[in-house]
Amino acid sequence: MKICGLQKTTLLDFPGHVAATIFTGGCNFRCPFCHNSDLLGSDAPAAFTDEEVLDFLKKRKGILEGAAITGGEPTLQPDLEDFIQKVRALEYQIKLDTNGYRPEVLKRLCEKGLVDYVAMDIKACEERYPAVAGVSSLQMENIRESIEFLKSGAVPYEFRTTVVRELHSAEDFQKIGPWIAGAPLYFLQNFSDSGSVLNPIYTSCTIPELTSYLEIVKPFVGHAELRGIDY
Repeated sequence: MKICGLQKTTLLDFPGHVAATIFTGGCNFRCPFCHNSDLLGSDAPAAFTDEEVLDFLKKRKGILEGAAITGGEPTLQPDLEDFIQKVRALEYQIKLDTNGYRPEVLKRLCEKGLVDYVAMDIKACEERYPAVAGVSSLQMENIRESIEFLKSGAVPYEFRTTVVRELHSAEDFQKIGPWIAGAPLYFLQNFSDSGSVLNPIYTSCTIPELTSYLEIVKPFVGHAELRGIDY
Protein backbone atom coordinates (compact mmCIF):
# COMPACT_ATOMS: atom_id res chain seq x y z
CA MET A 1 0.00 0.00 0.00
CA LYS A 2 1.17 3.51 -0.71
CA ILE A 3 -0.06 5.32 2.39
CA CYS A 4 0.45 9.05 2.05
CA GLY A 5 -1.40 10.27 5.12
CA LEU A 6 -3.06 9.24 8.36
CA GLN A 7 -5.66 11.18 10.30
CA LYS A 8 -5.51 9.54 13.69
CA THR A 9 -9.03 10.33 14.85
CA THR A 10 -12.16 11.45 13.05
CA LEU A 11 -15.82 11.61 14.02
CA LEU A 12 -16.88 12.66 10.52
CA ASP A 13 -15.34 10.33 7.93
CA PHE A 14 -17.05 7.10 9.01
CA PRO A 15 -20.68 7.76 9.99
CA GLY A 16 -21.49 6.48 13.46
CA HIS A 17 -17.93 5.46 14.29
CA VAL A 18 -14.82 6.89 15.88
CA ALA A 19 -12.27 6.16 13.18
CA ALA A 20 -8.87 6.78 11.69
CA THR A 21 -8.61 7.92 8.07
CA ILE A 22 -5.97 6.39 5.83
CA PHE A 23 -5.01 8.31 2.69
CA THR A 24 -3.64 6.34 -0.27
CA GLY A 25 -1.64 7.84 -3.13
CA GLY A 26 -2.52 7.85 -6.83
CA CYS A 27 -5.78 8.49 -8.66
CA ASN A 28 -7.21 7.65 -12.07
CA PHE A 29 -9.23 10.90 -12.17
CA ARG A 30 -8.00 14.47 -12.45
CA CYS A 31 -10.95 16.43 -11.08
CA PRO A 32 -9.83 20.04 -11.52
CA PHE A 33 -11.30 21.00 -8.12
CA CYS A 34 -9.57 18.16 -6.21
CA HIS A 35 -8.49 19.30 -2.75
CA ASN A 36 -6.06 16.39 -2.37
CA SER A 37 -4.06 17.19 -5.50
CA ASP A 38 -0.81 16.25 -3.80
CA LEU A 39 -2.07 12.63 -3.69
CA LEU A 40 -3.02 12.30 -7.36
CA GLY A 41 0.19 11.30 -9.10
CA SER A 42 2.01 8.00 -9.00
CA ASP A 43 4.98 9.93 -7.63
CA ALA A 44 3.14 10.97 -4.45
CA PRO A 45 5.56 10.03 -1.66
CA ALA A 46 4.54 7.45 0.93
CA ALA A 47 4.47 8.79 4.48
CA PHE A 48 3.80 5.55 6.36
CA THR A 49 4.45 1.86 5.87
CA ASP A 50 1.67 -0.68 6.25
CA GLU A 51 3.33 -1.91 9.43
CA GLU A 52 3.40 1.57 10.96
CA VAL A 53 -0.31 2.07 10.35
CA LEU A 54 -1.18 -1.41 11.59
CA ASP A 55 0.90 -0.87 14.74
CA PHE A 56 -0.95 2.41 15.34
CA LEU A 57 -4.32 0.68 14.92
CA LYS A 58 -3.28 -2.09 17.33
CA LYS A 59 -2.46 0.51 19.98
CA ARG A 60 -5.79 2.31 19.47
CA LYS A 61 -8.02 -0.77 19.75
CA GLY A 62 -10.85 -0.03 22.14
CA ILE A 63 -10.67 3.68 21.32
CA LEU A 64 -11.12 3.57 17.56
CA GLU A 65 -13.87 1.49 15.96
CA GLY A 66 -13.19 1.87 12.27
CA ALA A 67 -10.79 2.76 9.51
CA ALA A 68 -11.82 4.95 6.57
CA ILE A 69 -9.67 4.29 3.52
CA THR A 70 -9.62 7.17 1.06
CA GLY A 71 -7.28 8.78 -1.44
CA GLY A 72 -6.40 9.41 -4.07
CA GLU A 73 -8.31 6.35 -5.24
CA PRO A 74 -7.83 3.34 -2.95
CA THR A 75 -8.98 0.72 -5.48
CA LEU A 76 -5.81 1.38 -7.49
CA GLN A 77 -3.70 -0.14 -4.71
CA PRO A 78 -2.74 -3.70 -5.76
CA ASP A 79 -2.51 -4.89 -2.16
CA LEU A 80 -5.65 -3.15 -0.89
CA GLU A 81 -7.43 -6.43 -0.19
CA ASP A 82 -4.54 -7.84 1.83
CA PHE A 83 -4.25 -4.62 3.82
CA ILE A 84 -7.97 -4.56 4.61
CA GLN A 85 -7.82 -8.18 5.77
CA LYS A 86 -5.06 -7.23 8.22
CA VAL A 87 -7.08 -4.27 9.53
CA ARG A 88 -10.19 -6.41 9.89
CA ALA A 89 -8.15 -8.98 11.81
CA LEU A 90 -7.75 -6.22 14.41
CA GLU A 91 -11.58 -6.12 14.62
CA TYR A 92 -11.94 -2.77 12.90
CA GLN A 93 -14.82 -1.92 10.60
CA ILE A 94 -13.88 -0.62 7.16
CA LYS A 95 -15.26 2.30 5.20
CA LEU A 96 -14.09 2.66 1.59
CA ASP A 97 -14.18 5.94 -0.32
CA THR A 98 -14.14 5.45 -4.09
CA ASN A 99 -14.84 7.16 -7.39
CA GLY A 100 -16.38 3.91 -8.62
CA TYR A 101 -14.16 3.58 -11.67
CA ARG A 102 -12.97 0.06 -10.78
CA PRO A 103 -16.24 -1.80 -10.18
CA GLU A 104 -14.53 -5.18 -10.25
CA VAL A 105 -12.46 -4.24 -7.20
CA LEU A 106 -15.43 -2.72 -5.40
CA LYS A 107 -17.52 -5.84 -6.02
CA ARG A 108 -14.79 -8.23 -4.93
CA LEU A 109 -14.15 -6.44 -1.65
CA CYS A 110 -17.85 -6.22 -0.82
CA GLU A 111 -18.67 -9.78 -1.86
CA LYS A 112 -15.86 -11.06 0.36
CA GLY A 113 -17.33 -9.14 3.29
CA LEU A 114 -14.26 -6.92 3.66
CA VAL A 115 -16.05 -3.57 3.55
CA ASP A 116 -18.74 -2.38 5.95
CA TYR A 117 -19.62 0.93 4.28
CA VAL A 118 -18.93 2.56 0.91
CA ALA A 119 -19.01 6.24 -0.01
CA MET A 120 -19.00 6.74 -3.78
CA ASP A 121 -18.56 10.09 -5.42
CA ILE A 122 -21.05 11.15 -8.08
CA LYS A 123 -19.08 13.77 -9.95
CA ALA A 124 -21.84 15.15 -12.18
CA CYS A 125 -24.60 14.02 -14.52
CA GLU A 126 -23.55 11.46 -17.12
CA GLU A 127 -23.02 13.92 -19.96
CA ARG A 128 -20.75 16.13 -17.88
CA TYR A 129 -18.82 13.37 -16.12
CA PRO A 130 -15.68 13.35 -18.30
CA ALA A 131 -15.22 17.11 -17.96
CA VAL A 132 -15.81 17.20 -14.21
CA ALA A 133 -13.65 14.11 -13.60
CA GLY A 134 -10.91 15.53 -15.82
CA VAL A 135 -10.71 12.41 -18.02
CA SER A 136 -11.78 12.91 -21.63
CA SER A 137 -11.74 9.17 -22.45
CA LEU A 138 -13.79 8.16 -19.42
CA GLN A 139 -15.57 4.81 -19.72
CA MET A 140 -18.96 5.62 -18.26
CA GLU A 141 -20.01 1.99 -18.09
CA ASN A 142 -17.60 1.58 -15.15
CA ILE A 143 -19.39 4.29 -13.19
CA ARG A 144 -22.79 2.88 -14.08
CA GLU A 145 -21.74 -0.61 -13.00
CA SER A 146 -20.59 0.62 -9.59
CA ILE A 147 -23.79 2.63 -9.08
CA GLU A 148 -25.99 -0.33 -9.94
CA PHE A 149 -23.96 -2.68 -7.75
CA LEU A 150 -24.32 -0.40 -4.73
CA LYS A 151 -28.01 0.12 -5.42
CA SER A 152 -28.45 -3.66 -5.27
CA GLY A 153 -27.93 -3.39 -1.51
CA ALA A 154 -24.86 -5.58 -1.18
CA VAL A 155 -23.33 -3.22 1.39
CA PRO A 156 -24.44 -0.07 3.26
CA TYR A 157 -23.48 2.94 1.18
CA GLU A 158 -23.93 6.56 0.33
CA PHE A 159 -23.54 8.67 -2.77
CA ARG A 160 -22.11 12.17 -2.50
CA THR A 161 -21.31 15.10 -4.75
CA THR A 162 -18.88 17.94 -4.17
CA VAL A 163 -20.63 20.97 -5.62
CA VAL A 164 -18.57 23.60 -7.46
CA ARG A 165 -20.27 26.77 -8.65
CA GLU A 166 -18.47 26.82 -12.01
CA LEU A 167 -19.06 23.12 -12.73
CA HIS A 168 -22.56 22.34 -11.47
CA SER A 169 -26.02 23.67 -12.19
CA ALA A 170 -29.61 22.73 -11.46
CA GLU A 171 -29.66 20.74 -14.70
CA ASP A 172 -26.98 18.41 -13.32
CA PHE A 173 -29.09 17.53 -10.31
CA GLN A 174 -32.24 17.13 -12.38
CA LYS A 175 -30.36 14.30 -14.11
CA ILE A 176 -28.45 12.93 -11.11
CA GLY A 177 -31.67 12.38 -9.14
CA PRO A 178 -33.19 9.81 -11.51
CA TRP A 179 -29.78 8.22 -12.08
CA ILE A 180 -29.28 7.35 -8.40
CA ALA A 181 -32.98 6.85 -7.64
CA GLY A 182 -33.55 4.48 -4.74
CA ALA A 183 -30.27 5.23 -2.98
CA PRO A 184 -30.74 5.47 0.79
CA LEU A 185 -28.35 8.39 1.34
CA TYR A 186 -27.10 11.25 -0.78
CA PHE A 187 -24.97 14.14 0.42
CA LEU A 188 -24.01 17.43 -1.16
CA GLN A 189 -20.68 18.83 -0.03
CA ASN A 190 -19.68 22.39 -0.79
CA PHE A 191 -16.37 22.90 -2.58
CA SER A 192 -13.72 24.44 -0.35
CA ASP A 193 -10.32 25.66 -1.48
CA SER A 194 -7.86 23.71 0.66
CA GLY A 195 -4.87 25.62 -0.70
CA SER A 196 -3.73 22.66 -2.80
CA VAL A 197 -6.57 22.52 -5.34
CA LEU A 198 -5.49 21.16 -8.73
CA ASN A 199 -6.87 24.19 -10.59
CA PRO A 200 -7.38 27.14 -8.22
CA ILE A 201 -10.07 28.96 -10.20
CA TYR A 202 -13.16 27.49 -8.57
CA THR A 203 -15.50 28.87 -5.93
CA SER A 204 -18.01 27.48 -3.47
CA CYS A 205 -21.78 27.83 -3.71
CA THR A 206 -24.05 29.78 -1.42
CA ILE A 207 -26.28 27.90 0.98
CA PRO A 208 -29.42 28.92 -1.01
CA GLU A 209 -27.82 27.47 -4.15
CA LEU A 210 -26.99 24.22 -2.40
CA THR A 211 -30.41 23.87 -0.80
CA SER A 212 -32.07 24.43 -4.19
CA TYR A 213 -30.02 21.55 -5.63
CA LEU A 214 -30.87 19.43 -2.61
CA GLU A 215 -34.60 19.95 -3.14
CA ILE A 216 -34.25 18.73 -6.74
CA VAL A 217 -32.72 15.41 -5.65
CA LYS A 218 -34.71 14.73 -2.48
CA PRO A 219 -37.69 13.04 -4.18
CA PHE A 220 -35.41 10.36 -5.65
CA VAL A 221 -33.52 9.17 -2.57
CA GLY A 222 -34.29 8.00 0.93
CA HIS A 223 -32.51 10.86 2.62
CA ALA A 224 -30.54 13.80 1.24
CA GLU A 225 -28.76 16.55 3.10
CA LEU A 226 -25.93 19.04 3.01
CA ARG A 227 -22.79 17.77 4.71
CA GLY A 228 -20.48 19.97 6.75
CA ILE A 229 -22.83 22.96 6.60
CA ASP A 230 -25.12 24.42 9.22
CA TYR A 231 -28.37 25.55 7.62
